Amino acid sequence: MKLEIKNAVCGYGNRTVVKDISVSVRSGEILCLLGPNGVGKTTLFKTILGFLKLQGGSIILNGENVTSWTRKKLATALGYVPQAHIPPFPFKVLDVVVMGRTAHLLSFSSPSRKDLAIAENALETLGVGYLKNRIYTEISGGERQMVLIARALTQQPDILIMDEPTSNLDFGNQVRVLQQIKALVEKGIGVIMTSHFPDHAFICSGKVVLMQKNHKFIAGLSEEVVTEGNLQDTYGVDVKIVSSPGRAGETIKSCIPVLAGV
Repeated sequence: MKLEIKNAVCGYGNRTVVKDISVSVRSGEILCLLGPNGVGKTTLFKTILGFLKLQGGSIILNGENVTSWTRKKLATALGYVPQAHIPPFPFKVLDVVVMGRTAHLLSFSSPSRKDLAIAENALETLGVGYLKNRIYTEISGGERQMVLIARALTQQPDILIMDEPTSNLDFGNQVRVLQQIKALVEKGIGVIMTSHFPDHAFICSGKVVLMQKNHKFIAGLSEEVVTEGNLQDTYGVDVKIVSSPGRAGETIKSCIPVLAGV
């Protein structure tokens, strides 16, 4: 599966937020969107998912323009993982996850044993099968994020779109979620994710789009895009990128802010 965004123009009504952006991602690849608040990362997501009408350009899935696709058809190819949330009702975790099968169900039909098995398998894949009978509103933030990823996996999509999957998580849970994202990519799923942490682009070792103000963007591999100069231009702060050896001899890069007077 290949998702191509070609000269896309996205926005609300007559207001353009994203202009002429082009990028692609295949199954088994990670594309990380970085950039300050307000540059259009979520707007681009909503447009890809069909929640907003494309103002210009095209979005192509396996050579087919998706403009005319129904939202249900899109949901069979693209899975969506929102930022962690708490629903108004105390559903069991398995009930939340099986909601991801909606795109595959006929109108007014209920989930079958097969649908429940797919939902349980998604939880097991992420290592949180023990949560299936727990109440979703009573589990931790990191566990809720895993449940939302499991729900998207039950759609059996080729590409997952993840809106800040590590937001509001502590350091340990951020690492666990990123590890699961990398594992899913290794199994052949494509991932498009947003993040406020440039380090995540290095950890995921994939493609990056650094979205800037005034409709500017830089796209390429993480080593090419996530540089001190580009980050300074984008966020307006001084940054230092440092490298250190990993346990297996690999090079690990990280971004450190340079604070005035320090």
